[in-house]
Amino acid sequence: MTLFYIVLATFAGGLLSVLLAASLTVNVLGRIVHHLVSLSAGVLLGTALLNILPEAFESKASPQSLFMTLLIGLLFFFLLEKAELYRHGHHHEGDEHHHHHGFDKHQAGRGGWTVLLGDSIHNFCDGIIIAAAFLTDTHLGMFTALAIIAHEIPQEVGDYIVLLNAGLSRRKALLYNAMSGMAAVVGGVVGYVVVGPWEALFPYLLVIASSSFIYVAVADLIPQLQHRLSAKDTAAQLGWLGVGLAIVIFVASHAHHH
Repeated sequence: MTLFYIVLATFAGGLLSVLLAASLTVNVLGRIVHHLVSLSAGVLLGTALLNILPEAFESKASPQSLFMTLLIGLLFFFLLEKAELYRHGHHHEGDEHHHHHGFDKHQAGRGGWTVLLGDSIHNFCDGIIIAAAFLTDTHLGMFTALAIIAHEIPQEVGDYIVLLNAGLSRRKALLYNAMSGMAAVVGGVVGYVVVGPWEALFPYLLVIASSSFIYVAVADLIPQLQHRLSAKDTAAQLGWLGVGLAIVIFVASHAHHH
């Protein structure tokens, strides 16, 4: 049953992002992706700091070794992103980043395969993280899957917009995104088979999951929100961040009552 939950959770992230991209126009996606970034930042930070890390520190592992794992995890994801193998951008033509002409064409052209490879590796890692969380506790697996889905949707929507602006058809752009998303399912199955027998590693894997969430939120999502905005737009950012945190807290309290 645990394997079924893992496959379902890893499949959901890719499926939801593709369905959202397929059902809305590029203009609508461009308007909502910024709100999704704020929402996912709140969900990622809330899940990492309020659920996953406390669970890891309740184990028999020493706090020093867990903090060292957290530090190593943050540095690892930093280096992986430097190698362009852990990409999680949400840019697209017409956004506030003011990219040079042809930016999206470059991203989806010669560099497109690197983008897809990076997203696939990212999704594969997410699958392993989800597997480790479900093997530790079903409720923790739910929290982890929720956080990953929350940041997977704006990531995949952003990539979809990039591919469309580069001249790809909607069908091809959706197909490439779906193929990249399925790497999470593969990671989940591999994680279940390989990690399952090594229960002593679970606390460390949970800390690595937290380092991934914290890195994405702090190094990628929050900087995207640090622009000079009107009071109304700033309030909207804070509101969506708050909604993300509220979702995590609500789900946590609901799970504890069951």
